[in-house]
Amino acid sequence: MKNEENFQRFVKLRLGFSDFDIELDTRTDTELATNLITEQTQDTLDIFSRNLDPGLYEQTDFLGNLSRLCLRNRKARIRFLVQQPAEAVKHCQRLLELARKLSSSIELRQPHQDYRQHNEAFLVADRCGLIHRKLSDRYEGTANFYAPVEAQRKTDFFTEVWDRSEVNPEFRRLYL
Repeated sequence: MKNEENFQRFVKLRLGFSDFDIELDTRTDTELATNLITEQTQDTLDIFSRNLDPGLYEQTDFLGNLSRLCLRNRKARIRFLVQQPAEAVKHCQRLLELARKLSSSIELRQPHQDYRQHNEAFLVADRCGLIHRKLSDRYEGTANFYAPVEAQRKTDFFTEVWDRSEVNPEFRRLYL
């Protein structure tokens, strides 16, 4: 699909209202959906990722969306579970720096070893929007801006893992 067609396909989607699955076939599709959903997020964002997916989460638009969310809502809660912190530290310096600056809103943890082989990636926004990729190392997946039942399932799983996770020292280190 052409970039203009992709943009038009996503432009009318509204978090909390648009209840239909959108197939994501490319990195561009997934990046557009990620940026649109995070731009509309009001309160919570939970992201389960193998290595912080620099193609998605180290991008200027995404980082700007996180900053704006934290600035407009002091109680915003953004949580990342990252299975491979060393890879994330190598490739996501801007995101890690933003997390350090906004540490009251953005937290990063590494899942307990019982969950480290879990090979999916997902993002849950405001407990209703969901971007899901069955294979964390691929960009193909689905997005739905109003899937409260499935989003709740992912949130429950995320919280289960979060409660058993640990803060990895790599995420606290200041890199110059």
